[in-house]
Amino acid sequence: MMITQGVRDYAAEQNSDSYLAGVGVRRETPPEARGNAEEGMEEMSRRYKEKGERLYLPEEEVD
Repeated sequence: MMITQGVRDYAAEQNSDSYLAGVGVRRETPPEARGNAEEGMEEMSRRYKEKGERLYLPEEEVD
């Protein structure tokens, strides 16, 4: 079935070692906006690492 194959393909992409968030950006973002999107992801990655790689922060640490 086509739906089943689509689910398998999606799961394989999610579970592959080469899967990056940027894959979706390149596929879904217009070429003229890709640079800004990738810069934004790099900035958020840097901020995440600076904050100790924690998703949830105390309110006083949020900027």
